[in-house]
Amino acid sequence: MFETNEYFDGKVKSIAFENEDGRATIGVMAPGEYAFGTSTVEYMTVISGEMSVLLPDKTDWKTYKVNETFKIEKDKRFGVKTTQDTSYKCLYK
Repeated sequence: MFETNEYFDGKVKSIAFENEDGRATIGVMAPGEYAFGTSTVEYMTVISGEMSVLLPDKTDWKTYKVNETFKIEKDKRFGVKTTQDTSYKCLYK
């Protein structure tokens, strides 16, 4: 069954599910700046909008747009900024 998650006072929400690719979430972020941590390797793909991401061990933010994916290794922290409502898919490996 589906599992819903809510973070940052409801500004980030997601629904978790499993399919042939494994465990994943589909979510939305309201405009803002957020910090996340990983417990597995994560592949995050922007579905709509765009997000600027500060990857681990980097000093420059990189903007990802629709259909672009970035990877975060296990046990890392990363930053995300959005200036508009943005949706994403996160695949956990």
